[in-house]
Amino acid sequence: MSSDGPIPSEPFLSVEEFRDLTNRRLSMKLLAGEEGLQKEINSPRIQKLGLALAGYTEYVQQGRVQFIGLSEITFLEMLSPEEREVAVERIFSREITCVVVTQNLEAPEDLLHKCNEHWVPVFQTETPSSIAIAEITTLLEESLAPTTTVHGVLMEVFGIGVLLLGPSGIGKSECALDLILRGHRLVSDDTIVIKRFGINQLQGAGPRDFRFHMELRGLGIINIKELFGISALSSSKTVDLTVDLVRWKNDEEYDRLGLDEREYTLLGIPVPVIRMPVAPGRNLATLVEVAVRIQMLKAQGYSASNEFFQRLEEHLKAPEVSSDEAQRL
Repeated sequence: MSSDGPIPSEPFLSVEEFRDLTNRRLSMKLLAGEEGLQKEINSPRIQKLGLALAGYTEYVQQGRVQFIGLSEITFLEMLSPEEREVAVERIFSREITCVVVTQNLEAPEDLLHKCNEHWVPVFQTETPSSIAIAEITTLLEESLAPTTTVHGVLMEVFGIGVLLLGPSGIGKSECALDLILRGHRLVSDDTIVIKRFGINQLQGAGPRDFRFHMELRGLGIINIKELFGISALSSSKTVDLTVDLVRWKNDEEYDRLGLDEREYTLLGIPVPVIRMPVAPGRNLATLVEVAVRIQMLKAQGYSASNEFFQRLEEHLKAPEVSSDEAQRL
């Protein structure tokens, strides 16, 4: 089973957007290269220009934020004016997107001149290099994470992020409301924004302005925060399990043994999925809770279905099976 969501485009930030976002955490002053503010940053990985200034420019990559700290400034100050000009010229043999100078260090004039010439924005911050790198890396990882939007409900059940999927009107929101009444927490109803972090982590959240709300046919829009309090809400959650609600069809076969393991792919990451038929008399909230408990046991290496069939196979291989044992099977 594959994702129905759109294929995400490659995320990026303009240098101007990067400056505006960074200014919320670090104070950034533009020193040069204003004409290059529309250049694009497309990688959360940062680079320091020390090796490039020393002559090794092979790994300087476009689309990344470049840093100049105390070691780079000290190196440039040790050079003669002619050597410094060559070192600065050298780094512009590669495409550079923007430069951040830390600790309020004074950038050499020939560097600022070259940055103006090549339309490379240069920012200055009073923050030490280690802190600035950590802050900016976190900001870029959040801003440049691959993102998609899914129609469904995201709940936190027993600490597990459960994504409820299914056609409109099948009862996703009603199931979520029942789970909230049982003490579980809503992340988002109807629209879930999912981001991929690292190799295999999916993080889901709701649109900022509407994350407290839920639509229920017959009742309209309700505010979960006002009805049940802030403890009934979670701002974001990893997507650990998907429950796909489908309409019950008498002529269709459904998994009865728990051996049919499926996956739902989001942003290239597979998530376990349980296909759950909806019919009158089935308590969806209870079934979702049990599904989560089963998933938690599987994460610990236990499967009731595998244990059952293993025991059955052992009994069938036994030389004799008594009538009492046969009845127990």
